[in-house]
Amino acid sequence: MPSAPIRVSAYVLLEDAGKVLLCRLSESMGDSAGKWTLPGGGLDFGEHPEEAALREVMEETGLEARIDGFAAFDNLVMPVAGVPTHAVRILFHGSVIGGELRPEQDGSTDTCAWFCPDEAATMPLVELAEAGLVAWRARHREGAK
Repeated sequence: MPSAPIRVSAYVLLEDAGKVLLCRLSESMGDSAGKWTLPGGGLDFGEHPEEAALREVMEETGLEARIDGFAAFDNLVMPVAGVPTHAVRILFHGSVIGGELRPEQDGSTDTCAWFCPDEAATMPLVELAEAGLVAWRARHREGAK
């Protein structure tokens, strides 16, 4: 079987006062433009997933974060520049430790904001953000026990 491209990416479920941070995909993202996702993105060669996730959070939101633990992972085959690509996505729980919220300049996202999970569930979300909300709810159910 021929080898297909693999893209590994890492994202953070940032939480503050019961709200989750989401980023809106910019016009440069084609059919996904206007949908909301988690802050994060692709790993650079040799980069640890946690480091990539924190770097991407800073680039997309202006916030400095810490990783509080593993949340979930998923994978799917999706087109990237018209080429079927195996996307492996790692999600972490995280907290803000500094910085000021601001939109990414000329990137894959164009704004970011905090949302209550119930509000976020009514918004146009990419599949990754939906998976993140499931992981967020599971963590809070476990914490309530």
